[in-house]
Amino acid sequence: MKKGCPYGTHRVIEPKGVLPQPALKIDNNMEIYDNEILIDVQTLNIDSASFTQIKEEAGGDIEKIKEIMMDIVNTRGKHQNPVTGSGGMLIGRVEKIGLALEGKTNLKIGDKIATLVSLSLTPLRIDEILEVRKDIDQVDIRGKAILFESGIYAVLPDDIPENLALSVLDVAGAPAQTAKLVKPGDTVLVIGGAGKSGMLCLYEAKKRVGVTGKVICLGYSQESIDRVKEANLADYYIKADATNAVEVMEKIKEVTNGEMADITINCVNVPNTEMASILATKDNGLIYFFSMATSFTKAALGAEGVGKDVTMIIGNGYTKGHAEIALQIMRESEELRKIYEELYA
Repeated sequence: MKKGCPYGTHRVIEPKGVLPQPALKIDNNMEIYDNEILIDVQTLNIDSASFTQIKEEAGGDIEKIKEIMMDIVNTRGKHQNPVTGSGGMLIGRVEKIGLALEGKTNLKIGDKIATLVSLSLTPLRIDEILEVRKDIDQVDIRGKAILFESGIYAVLPDDIPENLALSVLDVAGAPAQTAKLVKPGDTVLVIGGAGKSGMLCLYEAKKRVGVTGKVICLGYSQESIDRVKEANLADYYIKADATNAVEVMEKIKEVTNGEMADITINCVNVPNTEMASILATKDNGLIYFFSMATSFTKAALGAEGVGKDVTMIIGNGYTKGHAEIALQIMRESEELRKIYEELYA
C-alpha cells in the first residue's frame, strides 16, 4: 500500500499544496493508501444549506437533484456544493482498513459508522443514486468513500435507528457547542430554533441556563413554532423573518425588556441573517454562527457598521464529545425524539 498524509493531502489533484477541503478536485480512486479506511456507503446526509440550494436549482425535481449531485462528485471527487462550499456526512460499513492504522483505530471490518467530517473533503464515488428523500436532506446511494487517518467518526448505536442517528449526528456540533457556551442565568436566543440543529440547541440551552435564565426560540413558520412550543423547548417563542434584522431586534427587545440576548445561536440555512443575530445580541455578548449560509464578511463588517462589540464564533462542526452529547438528547427527551423521527428519519 502507498503511504498517505494523515490529512489527505496525497489525494489533492488541483491545486497542489492545499488540503482536501479547499481543493477544487481530489482523487476519488477507491484503492486505499496505508492510512485510509474504505467505506461502503449507504446514505448521504447533505448539509442543509447545500441541499436547499440544490433543490432550488433543480426546481424540486428529483431527477434533476440526482443529476446535480452526480455532476458535483464527478467534477470534484467529493460532494462539495460549489455555491455553498459545504458538504454533509455519510453512513456506511467499513470495508477495508489500511495497514498503518492497525492498533490505531478501534474499527473493525463490517462496523457501521457515521463519518463526522464533511463530505466537502471526503473522497466519494457514487455508482448509483437509489433514493432522494428531499424533505430530510438524505440520499441513499451505491458507492464508496474514503476516511482519512485524521477523520473522526461514530459507530452507530444499537438503541437509535440509523436514519435518526444520521440526522442527529449531522448537526452534532451545534448542541455540543451550546453546552460549552451557555451558563446559568444566560438569556439565549436561537435563531432558526424550530429547525433540525436549532431544536437540539434549544434543549441543551434550557438545561444549562437553569431557573434564572431564559431561552428564546425564533422561527419562520407558525407550524414549526407550535411544534417546538408543544415540546416545551423554550421560554419564549417568536415568529419572525431572520433576514429582517430590524424586526428581529424589536421583537427580542420586547421579550428581554431591552436587555437583548447574552448568547445568540444562528442555525438558519438561508443567507443574510447575520445582522439579525448582531442586533439581537447585547454589547459584549456572544454569537455562535452554526449556519453554513453565514457570510463572515457580512457579519464582521455588519457588527462594525452598527458599533456592536460582540464576540462572534465560527460554526465549528466538531467539539470533543459532540456525537455522544447529541445522541444523548435523543435518549433523554421523548418529545424531541418523536419530532425527529417524524421529520428527519
